[in-house]
Amino acid sequence: MVTITRAAMSVTFPARLTLVGAMNPCPCGQRGHPEKTCSCTPLEVKKYLGRLSGPLLDRIDLHVDVPPVAYRELASTSEEETSSQIQVRVNAARSLQQQRYTGEGLFCNAHMLPKHVQAHCQLDTNGRQLLAAAMSRLGLSARGYNRILKVARTIADLAGVEAIALEHVAEAIQYRSLDREMWP
Repeated sequence: MVTITRAAMSVTFPARLTLVGAMNPCPCGQRGHPEKTCSCTPLEVKKYLGRLSGPLLDRIDLHVDVPPVAYRELASTSEEETSSQIQVRVNAARSLQQQRYTGEGLFCNAHMLPKHVQAHCQLDTNGRQLLAAAMSRLGLSARGYNRILKVARTIADLAGVEAIALEHVAEAIQYRSLDREMWP
């Protein structure tokens, strides 16, 4: 929900959104570039990344580094998964989610509340151990924990499997790159 408050009244509107944002890896934009040199000091990078608050980062499901793509990769004629192939996988995953949440008032994994996460995101021993280590090392909150589980559930759905496996948890943790930058 979004609430707009003015002197005379307050109005609340329903809201569901997908937030997509982008930022440079550092003030000069070259940090991590395979061919260019970053001119920023570690303190400048820390200050720059510190402009994003922990509570805001907690509410973002995916933090993804997007490195520059070399010309030879752009010009490559090698076969990649096509958009229509990806669409088939996404539609199958959405169908799984709709079936899973029938009668629960949910439409997809992103809408799960903590009680749904507990019911639908069970991990095996290896997955629990990996997530516990990540929680400790990255200093993640309960919200971050739930976000990782929801993303792992989605990754498993995209793979067409019911059980969340260790590799799904590992991939979901990898999508928390800003947590890794800020809290190691």
